[in-house]
Amino acid sequence: MIDISVTAPIHNEEESIPLLCEKLHTVLSKLNKTYEIVLVDDGSTDSSWNVLLEQAKKYPCLKLIKFRKNFGQTAAMSAGINESSGEIVITLDADLQNDPEDIPAMLAKLDEGYDVVCGWRKDRKDTFVNRKLPSLIANRLIAKITGVNIHDNGCSLKAYRREIIGQVHLYGEMHRFIPAHASWVGGKVTEMPVRHHARQFGKTKYGISRTTRVILDLMTIKFLLSYSTRPIQVFGKIGLHFGVYALLFLTFVGIEALGGALGLFTSPWFGEDLLVKRPFWVITPLMFLGFCIQFIVLGLLAELTTRTYHESQNKKIYNIKEVVTSEK
Repeated sequence: MIDISVTAPIHNEEESIPLLCEKLHTVLSKLNKTYEIVLVDDGSTDSSWNVLLEQAKKYPCLKLIKFRKNFGQTAAMSAGINESSGEIVITLDADLQNDPEDIPAMLAKLDEGYDVVCGWRKDRKDTFVNRKLPSLIANRLIAKITGVNIHDNGCSLKAYRREIIGQVHLYGEMHRFIPAHASWVGGKVTEMPVRHHARQFGKTKYGISRTTRVILDLMTIKFLLSYSTRPIQVFGKIGLHFGVYALLFLTFVGIEALGGALGLFTSPWFGEDLLVKRPFWVITPLMFLGFCIQFIVLGLLAELTTRTYHESQNKKIYNIKEVVTSEK
């Protein structure tokens, strides 16, 4: 098996690609380890693929993957990981904002016994309102909900051991939650400050609109981390709460009605128009049958769905058109 695989998603980065390949080759060739560079063209509409083919003629250990269309960053990152074969997998962006020079330090951090090393763009070179502020809010929210205290989940520069990243299946915008997934399966996660450069070419593909998708995926990740193997614990608890309330209501109106019927005490509510004066008689069965039973049944159905989810992880979220390896 190869020692190190470095992978990056490519989308309309024709100007950055030559510099990226040069920097990666320079850094990796000094490590005295076997390596490969896996670059995934995520449906670029510029000449990125042609530029990549030129780099394959120039540099060794380069593997190129071309998607049939744009599937998104998570899909491209997933393909890069799946199609690589290194014991250590390193991901980064192709826009040169991540610095390949940080790779040796990340490898040294892995050697300390960690399974995942996350880059922390401590001195981030981005605009505040539409990049830094949403990222700050999102990172604090992610840390609070997942319990994995990482300052910069959005930094693509990360290093993983194969046995950990191989167990993570990515969907939606889930690439930013890989540390949480890794922690869930028992991986040891840490972070380290890394360099961050201002974008040299093109324009960013990310904006504040991505925040909504991150929040929705965060709901998913919370469920997966806490209840993915026991959804009945979520829906069942809700159903049981409704059942308890229904039982309390039923006991209250039952005692009152029974007491009035036996003449134990006078109930101003007891009589022929009981259903009008005591709507609890309608609410109680509705709450028990409509809410309690439904949520418990929903939980049981979710249990069956969960087993299907965990036993049928073969469908990929991308479609590869072409794979090219270096001629050298």
